[in-house]
Amino acid sequence: MCGIVGAVMKRPVAPVLIEGLQRLEYRGYDSAGIAIYENDHLVRIREQGKVANLAEAVQKQPLTGHVGIAHTRWATHGAPSEQNAHPHVSGEGKTQVAVVHNGIIENHERLRAELTAKGYVFVTQTDTEVIVHLIHAYLTEGLALRAAVIAAMHELEGAFSLGVLSCAHPEELIAVRKGSPLVIGLGDGEHYFASDYLALIPVTKKFIYLEEGDVVEVKATSVEIYNERGEKTARDIHELSSDAYLGGNKGNYDHFMQKEIFEQPHVVQETLEGRLGDTNVLDAIFGHGTDALFAEVECIHIIACGTSYHAGLVARYGIESIVGIPCSVEVSSEYRYRDVVVPKNTLFVCISQSGETADTLAALRKAKTLPYLSTLAICNVPESIMVREADHVFLTRAGREVCVASTKAFCTQLVSLALFTLSLAKAKHITDVKVHVEGLKQLPRLMESVLKLDKDMLNMSKAFVDKTSALFVARGILAPIALEGALKLKEISYIHAEAYPAGELKHGPLALVDESMPVVGLLHHDRQYEKMLSNLQEIKARDGQLFLISDLKDVTIEDAQVVTIPLGAGLFAPALLHTIPLQLLAYHVAVMKGADVDQPRNLAKSVTVE
Repeated sequence: MCGIVGAVMKRPVAPVLIEGLQRLEYRGYDSAGIAIYENDHLVRIREQGKVANLAEAVQKQPLTGHVGIAHTRWATHGAPSEQNAHPHVSGEGKTQVAVVHNGIIENHERLRAELTAKGYVFVTQTDTEVIVHLIHAYLTEGLALRAAVIAAMHELEGAFSLGVLSCAHPEELIAVRKGSPLVIGLGDGEHYFASDYLALIPVTKKFIYLEEGDVVEVKATSVEIYNERGEKTARDIHELSSDAYLGGNKGNYDHFMQKEIFEQPHVVQETLEGRLGDTNVLDAIFGHGTDALFAEVECIHIIACGTSYHAGLVARYGIESIVGIPCSVEVSSEYRYRDVVVPKNTLFVCISQSGETADTLAALRKAKTLPYLSTLAICNVPESIMVREADHVFLTRAGREVCVASTKAFCTQLVSLALFTLSLAKAKHITDVKVHVEGLKQLPRLMESVLKLDKDMLNMSKAFVDKTSALFVARGILAPIALEGALKLKEISYIHAEAYPAGELKHGPLALVDESMPVVGLLHHDRQYEKMLSNLQEIKARDGQLFLISDLKDVTIEDAQVVTIPLGAGLFAPALLHTIPLQLLAYHVAVMKGADVDQPRNLAKSVTVE
């Protein structure tokens, strides 16, 4: 969930480290820090809050050192504070060592007790502090830096990536990847590492993506990689040929979220590009051999978290109604700890924007030990762990999504799942899908039309600013979109919001409805339309404030505020087109409340710890 940057250079390293942290701010964090080898000792500066605070502190204490590590922290063990911020340090003088760490050390309490008994004094509540003391203990026994780090690794239980700096070995850094992402950057007479290659784009386009268990000695003139067996090894070098994925500026928009909402027609078009024929999906768009694989599939298990989970819920409607095979959808954090029964010929599908989501990665790894037919990852990041570990991969093309609250990644997931459904149908020789293919082709144009309703959603949002709760209701394929709308509102505006299938109102939620409760209803002309109207009348009878998003004209419910969107045909079109107004609603409410839209409190973009 946090960011790591390290570099060994022949010039001052602080500017590169600070800029790297700034490029990782999209992940979410609560503090930031830097440690640099400077004139035979370590200089450490840490600040609670934004990287800008750290940058200001560094400017007051100019640093000329050429070797350093830096970190943005999202609190897991210990409250957000300067004291708990990374880097953590152990020892004094020439024995001093500093560590930055992503992940969680599960046996930290036992290690803390053992190290305390050896005389180490702990000054933080973090699990990270046991790492730096362990490494220091091995260094004082005479081990070289890499050997000391490996010895410490053998005692650590959990998932982590590390950056290590030692005064006894000032010309090198050690980088470690064990269950948490880390990438090496290659420069000209200088080398780097980071938790995300985006941090290093200003200084290099050449990267090595570390594999599980890799330990790396990083020097200004060399990078040496050792695998989990301690053997020196080589990893492929990847060179970025385009900046298309990088994003990074808001352009003429006020926030990244606003920009990303308005990018959705384009990224949906990108995701469809080269994957649709005249009347059907093209062959093998999910990779070599998948057409034959899909023909064998008799059941689908979809596993995901948060917004990606809602995308999976939408997919279930299409898979079961069009393909006619059972589909279950489960939250990753529950699936990974459940005794799972796998029906014959079941395909495991995991969905993640980042491809680094800890619970979903754990679910994928569990699935690979079970008798699934195969595993498929739907993801937005081509070099992510999930992409590398799944048997088959389908990449969405949302581009970099900076705002913590997902918008364009969600829409491209829905489109990808529509393509998946149609590919399954094709493999099963279901031919009556032309209307769905045509519907997908029309989506970017229809989404542009919905975005023109931005002012209408701004007007609607004014009624929510002073509210403390809101209710979202829908039926059928729009029920997961109601969940997504409620999630967006709560995560960026901090208004409590719940979502229910409208048929569940009488089973409890109706008790919440009164004249102060705003209720957002989603309307689509399907077989449950009349029942949905009846549910809305139940709300009206309790004096609930009704706000409707409808793809039907002439919807008239007394005193209800209605925004009418275009009617889309085919698979998941209603879901996609109803999503955008809910994103705009949440965005405008958050802006009017003065919330930090792009980096909401307590949340992170990539949830890389359990």
